[in-house]
Amino acid sequence: MPAFPQYDWIIALITIAFACSSFGNGANDVANSYATSVAAQSLTMPQVGFLSMITEFTGAVALGSRVTGTIKNNIISATRFENDPAVLILVMACAEFGSAFWLLTATVLGFPVSTTQTVVGALVGAGIAARAQVSWSWADGSVSQVAASWFIAPLIAAAFAAILFGSLKFCILERKDPFEKAMKAIPFYLAFTASVLALFITIEAPNAPSLEELGAGTAIGIVLGVFFGVLAFSYIFFIPYFKRRLIMKDSRIRPWHIFLGPLLLRENPPLYFPGKGDEFVTDYYTNAHESTESDQAVVDTEKQQPPADASDKDAAAKGDSSALEAQTQAVVQRGPKRKPEPEERFLAPTAHLPFYNPKRLKSFALYALLQGVTRDCVTHSSTQLADVHARAKRYDNRVEHLWTYAQVASAMMMSIAHGSNDVANAVGPWVAAYQTWRTGRIESDSDTPIWILIAAGFLLGAGFWFMGYHIIRSMGNKLTQVSPTRGFAMELGAAITVLLASRLGLPISTTQTLTGAVIGVSLMNLDFQATNWRQLGFIFSGWVLTLPCAGLMAGLLTAMALNTPQFGNDAAQFGSA
Repeated sequence: MPAFPQYDWIIALITIAFACSSFGNGANDVANSYATSVAAQSLTMPQVGFLSMITEFTGAVALGSRVTGTIKNNIISATRFENDPAVLILVMACAEFGSAFWLLTATVLGFPVSTTQTVVGALVGAGIAARAQVSWSWADGSVSQVAASWFIAPLIAAAFAAILFGSLKFCILERKDPFEKAMKAIPFYLAFTASVLALFITIEAPNAPSLEELGAGTAIGIVLGVFFGVLAFSYIFFIPYFKRRLIMKDSRIRPWHIFLGPLLLRENPPLYFPGKGDEFVTDYYTNAHESTESDQAVVDTEKQQPPADASDKDAAAKGDSSALEAQTQAVVQRGPKRKPEPEERFLAPTAHLPFYNPKRLKSFALYALLQGVTRDCVTHSSTQLADVHARAKRYDNRVEHLWTYAQVASAMMMSIAHGSNDVANAVGPWVAAYQTWRTGRIESDSDTPIWILIAAGFLLGAGFWFMGYHIIRSMGNKLTQVSPTRGFAMELGAAITVLLASRLGLPISTTQTLTGAVIGVSLMNLDFQATNWRQLGFIFSGWVLTLPCAGLMAGLLTAMALNTPQFGNDAAQFGSA
């Protein structure tokens, strides 16, 4: 029996708020992990939807318990509630509601905000309203240390991502015969990504020894074992696959043929479920600018103008701005057609039918289930953004294709890192309230029930499935030109930073970490105008609003709940009379 059965209703309410907070966390933050993969056309939205359900669940359930303590115990002091532990249940419920409110609101508005910053702001607001001591001084888990991580983590991620992309840019992409060098290097990059992932999974597993307890020899053995194992796998299976697809230009080859290995080098390999079409490699630099009526009017006007003479052409060629403008306009003219939105795809064909018609009911069901993963998150109609993309150098599409596989691996790694780190943001307040309700005591350390981690992992993936497209659009190619090589560096650099923070028990912002990684890679274009600073300002404004909005909502709820007038005995009699 729980110690406070009279407050079952608060536990029911905080559980609802926990579900909303986890859902909003997934809708907002999970999208960050895969935004660059969608922008680079390495993954489609439905593919990301399925992958995110798996990776977020894995990160939350297998690796997520260690970080929970920092959010739960160290932001506000529990001593304020020792004489009346039931009040802590109410305060945590208000904090959970404040966090859920801002996460869902920010997602709908398209703000990619920090879920860590959201829950910290909610806890601070609720703590101040409850007159609890807030940990401001520099100490483990304090507000100061968490806030410092918001500035330090993006810088570290930017450095990691810039170094990773710099190694690609100067050693492969801008060298003579880049494809030949890329074929030699890709096994090592795949092996490096796998070895880093294996090391962090090893030290982050439940009840796993610390890195010091594990020992340098064991850690090095794990890293080298996975590295050389994946390296051998790459040479046996990936290299024949790449040769068949990119050198022999066999358009029938698909990723599920990788396991044929050396058989792919035969003249007639035994292909199962061969692909259709004649495209052997995707054009990852097809501009995402959608041709609009105004763009077409400009094109028609230019067609009517007389051609310039040779001297004018030479003068234009010497001017970088003129050449860039011409390049941008040419790209605009090649802009793809916008893919139909879910409303057009599912609802429009049956709009003429009665509401109760089975076909229309089916269209409503398909729309409700698939609208979040069938939206176009790549094309845009911004000439200014087309200019930003035109300033980024374009590389061999065959090289870019090689790194799609490494990018998908790094995106999955980033998502697992998010699940392990950010599950605490939704689970922390709920665990504090639940344990107090169950035991009647305020405990500094308590185990997080596995079933709540399972629920959080599922809700994180579901949040992306239904609402993640809002953030994919904001964090995708709206910041800079994204390609598989760039996306690989962004995601792996951010994932390493997040997993390091998770190991230290420091909850950092996945959003701000990835944003730092994106800017770090963008600056490697050596052109400040290759970054969309306007979009960065929009994202930054969301960060600025997060702390006060979440804190104000949680604080107001707490203040009203703790100061609500109640009927006394006389008042109750008066009311009944």
